[in-house]
Amino acid sequence: MDLLYTNVRPAELKRIDTPQAADAFIEAQVEALKAQIGNEKVLLALSGGVDSSVCAALLIKAIGKNLVCVHVNHGLLRKGEPEQVVSVFRDELGAELIYVDAVDRFLDKLVDVSDPEKKRHIIGAEFIRVFEEEARKLAGSVKFLGQGTIYPDILESADGIKAHHNVGGLPDDLQFELTEPVKLLYKDEVRMVGKQLGLPDTMVYRQPFPGPGLGVRCLGAITRDRLEALREADAIVREEFANAGLEGKVWQYFAIVPDMRVTGIRNGKRAYDWMVVIRAVNSIDATSASVPQLDWSLLETMRDRILNEVAGVCRVAYDLSPKPIACIECE
Repeated sequence: MDLLYTNVRPAELKRIDTPQAADAFIEAQVEALKAQIGNEKVLLALSGGVDSSVCAALLIKAIGKNLVCVHVNHGLLRKGEPEQVVSVFRDELGAELIYVDAVDRFLDKLVDVSDPEKKRHIIGAEFIRVFEEEARKLAGSVKFLGQGTIYPDILESADGIKAHHNVGGLPDDLQFELTEPVKLLYKDEVRMVGKQLGLPDTMVYRQPFPGPGLGVRCLGAITRDRLEALREADAIVREEFANAGLEGKVWQYFAIVPDMRVTGIRNGKRAYDWMVVIRAVNSIDATSASVPQLDWSLLETMRDRILNEVAGVCRVAYDLSPKPIACIECE
């Protein structure tokens, strides 16, 4: 594994900041994928995010029908996300897509697990087990696992900041050879490559979403009721940012629910419920981030909707922490 993950980006890989540079990268990467994979099949972990989508487009260009996409619903996705992924990739793009409902399987594994690194390792290892099972169902053997790993994932895992599930979370007995065509790119470079590959803007400029999903935004030990509160609060945050015309203008925005209860008042009586933290950041490559100054009216609208529409929540806060010293995600 050490050979696969180095924090040294090759000097010959120049910044991909023009369409011409993206075209050159695509041409070189397609040839490299053909040489690596040959006539073997690749099973791709497809979340529907920009990284795995660009990875899918590169692999389709290189190996065509030898790519099989697997979308695993681990119960930690955003509201409506599994349905959207199936609609776009299977129905609109015609990709060979396997949908796996593994909600109970993942959430049962995460019961009473509060340590963030343990959560990431459990999620990463269980992903691999699911892929191995799906590979055994396919005709012939599947040698390769495709992942949308990008360079900041590798840097943060190598530096011990946090083990990304697709890097530090991989099991030692991995049965696949990895193929990761964008693993040396920053997020802005991945988007540039996606544009040149012809992916729609709705996909290319989609908000970053961590591989462990809401599992690293439902802080501490995950419970199903708190996870559902997070899913609903997150949907409200995303909807109100879009209503305010900030979609595509603010780099990332989402909700967090810590594993703590706070005192409030509901219907004249004491409430002891959860707190929702709204997080918004601007970044280029995810290695640093600033916090935007949002209109107070937007914050009030999100606050009122969350308090009125999300069961079990009695407080809303806004996270003002930049990266560094904070990370974009809390876990």
